[in-house]
Amino acid sequence: MDVGTRIECQWCRSQNPPDASTCATCGAPLNVRNLVSDSGWREAPRLRDMTEFRFGQSTCQVEGEIVPVAEITLAPGDWVYFEHHVMLWKDDSVPMSVMPLPGGVKRALAGMPFVISVAQGPGRIAFSRDASGELVVLPLLPGQEVDVREHAFLVASHSVGYSYVRVKGLKNILFGGQGMFMDRFVAGGQQGLLILHGYGNVFERTLGPGESILLEPGSFLYKDAGVTMQVETQRLTTGLFGGTGMNLARMTGPGRVGIQSMYVHHHTDD
Repeated sequence: MDVGTRIECQWCRSQNPPDASTCATCGAPLNVRNLVSDSGWREAPRLRDMTEFRFGQSTCQVEGEIVPVAEITLAPGDWVYFEHHVMLWKDDSVPMSVMPLPGGVKRALAGMPFVISVAQGPGRIAFSRDASGELVVLPLLPGQEVDVREHAFLVASHSVGYSYVRVKGLKNILFGGQGMFMDRFVAGGQQGLLILHGYGNVFERTLGPGESILLEPGSFLYKDAGVTMQVETQRLTTGLFGGTGMNLARMTGPGRVGIQSMYVHHHTDD
């Protein structure tokens, strides 16, 4: 087939056959134009009910739209990992284990999950969060790194390495008072898959080198590892009682920044 006739996905840039209606790599609709605001924010693709896409030898099907479910059919030898409480159901034949994590006490004090579960194929397993929102599918190329706010990641494929990072100088206020750590996902020698859950609607903007924007801390969802983050306190003067302070997160490119339109406070109970 002539490569020039293939359709490029506007979300993940993967190439698809000319007769495809959804991207085989991320599930984004291919017959819907990229929706970008005047300020440069583009909407994350809203995946259609029963959309299916592939990673490795496995498949993922997205079910529902208000509280979406990611149902994964794991091939033999494939495995995924996820936060302990996001599993919805699984086949009885799918074995589970726990991923060993360093720094458990620090993670607990920072409000991060300290139990990460692993499911091994073959078999089916499904995941969802107990809230409305969108699933954000991020295929990661080899070596690509993404930082994610706590309790946003739903599931990741075995080819994606998992750790956490501390953002130096970051006050607890950035993550709603829950800590100074973020999940970091790094693709290994082959392309991997990361699925996030964003509350409300999700938007993404690509910042150029040195370009900065200021975010309300609760809206932050994910960023490329090359995007730096700093907390700034801006003083607002009322003229009566001397004013008040507003904490904002300064994000500086280059790279992608993802935000959610709704913030939900989490209590760690893993």
